[in-house]
Amino acid sequence: MSLNVSFFKSLFFYFFRILFRQFTNPKFQHRSTVSNIHAMLTHGKYRKYPCLAHRSDVQDDLSTQTLIFDVEGALLKSSSLFPYFMLVAFEAGGLIRAFVLLLLYPILCLVNEEMGLKIMVMICFFGIKKDKFRVGTAVLPKFFLEDVGFEILRVLRRGGKRVGVSNMPQVMIDSFLRDYLEIDVVVGRDLKVFCGYFVGLMEERNNDNKLVLEEMQLGHENNNFIGISSFNNSLDHKLFLQCKEIYLVRRSDKRSWQHLPRDKYTKPLVFHDGRLALRPTPLASLVLFTWLPFAFSLALFRLLVVIIIPYDISTPILTFTGLRLTVTTPPKTSNSTPSKSSSKTKRPRQRGLLYVCNHRTLLDPLYMCFALKKNLTAVTYSLSRMSEILAPIKTVRLTRDRDQDGKMMKRLLNQGDLVVCPEGTTCREPYLMRFSPLFAEMSDNIVSVAVNTYVTMFYGTTASGLKCLDPFIFLMNPLPSYTIEFLHAVSGLYTCPDGEKSRFDVANHVQSEIGKALGFECTNLTRRDKYMILAGNEGIACTGNQKS
Repeated sequence: MSLNVSFFKSLFFYFFRILFRQFTNPKFQHRSTVSNIHAMLTHGKYRKYPCLAHRSDVQDDLSTQTLIFDVEGALLKSSSLFPYFMLVAFEAGGLIRAFVLLLLYPILCLVNEEMGLKIMVMICFFGIKKDKFRVGTAVLPKFFLEDVGFEILRVLRRGGKRVGVSNMPQVMIDSFLRDYLEIDVVVGRDLKVFCGYFVGLMEERNNDNKLVLEEMQLGHENNNFIGISSFNNSLDHKLFLQCKEIYLVRRSDKRSWQHLPRDKYTKPLVFHDGRLALRPTPLASLVLFTWLPFAFSLALFRLLVVIIIPYDISTPILTFTGLRLTVTTPPKTSNSTPSKSSSKTKRPRQRGLLYVCNHRTLLDPLYMCFALKKNLTAVTYSLSRMSEILAPIKTVRLTRDRDQDGKMMKRLLNQGDLVVCPEGTTCREPYLMRFSPLFAEMSDNIVSVAVNTYVTMFYGTTASGLKCLDPFIFLMNPLPSYTIEFLHAVSGLYTCPDGEKSRFDVANHVQSEIGKALGFECTNLTRRDKYMILAGNEGIACTGNQKS
């Protein structure tokens, strides 16, 4: 007993001594940062302006300049790095690692920025395999883009060469800056690696700017460098010493900046991965972990209701639990969706209706069954074995052989109504991927359906995780909602003379009508493009829910 008391007493004094050193450290009080800034400003070589974006005389003469900017201090509106490391911990490390990071947040508030950064790097990256780390490419760019200041980005676009300097690890910011903002050079912190795994330690910052200048293919004499940083960030990096002018941004000015609109993105953000739909600030993370125990129970209850209880009874129960379903039908005209009585006269050989919808989650066919209050047969291009077992409706997996899949869909249409998602995979953002034209040859009664979803905490889709958990994750949201709009019927090629119209014309027309109804942009991207960007594979489901 005395041994345990002495152990905890020594541990307490050790922890208190570390905190005392941090408080007495001049860097904790930002004295070194302030002194460096004042020293630079007193040389006469540097000038400061509180907000570069508000000076039009400076903006007009930047095309021949090289802009060196601080990512955290001058580009992002938020001054906290906690949400980005929480995303790394949650998506790459799991729930336990993210919960540990949340518990240590009070300590992160007490220590200085450098020490807090080292703690977060250790928690988030220790034991993560380097080759499997795709959070920086698939998850973080979305949240970074939502935090970019529109005013400062307009300034950067006026410059010639652009160099981004950050205290964050290179693997977190490189894809965001290079791929989505088209920054020429990114200077971040390197992480130490042992046997292919991150050890949670950062390499010492390389202040030698020779390699950076060589990468830019620039020299010291013939180029003008302009630095953009903030009052609160350090200018210790030697790249800022090459600047003839340094513009400083105040935190109060950043609060007045506008968020970067989606239509102003340098490159459209079509694909992104990860389970979290919210920005995991400390308060949002606390709410998230508080909700998780209730979320598991609620999702399990919703899933059992869907599987066991009929539609007429389960619909009000699910509505009471927070699920929302909005169904819209077009006006009744001669080209509208046929009713049960009229559809019998229009269907050749009493074939079933073919419902064609865009793909938001794996629950799209199930929600259509709730909207129509009848069972449908769903065909899909890639489905795990576990999802097939748990599905409350009949699901058929396509083989990607055009002739074989066409015969299968015709046979299913002879048995009843069929729903197909010709995109082949889900898309979260307001874009529609290219529609496979196979459905255009299957029926002359094609009903276009526009589907949209809204979630607050968790995304019910994934490219690199377990797909069998997608419906369960979607049902864990407090108030998930579905919007289904049945559009006018479209004539297919089943009864059309040869050469009158092609299957590609029908597929493009259906894609265009659904895009107009949802306000989404149509693209030529395919499911292969999505999986190559997010997961590094072609996304073909194999036995055991593994991908090749």
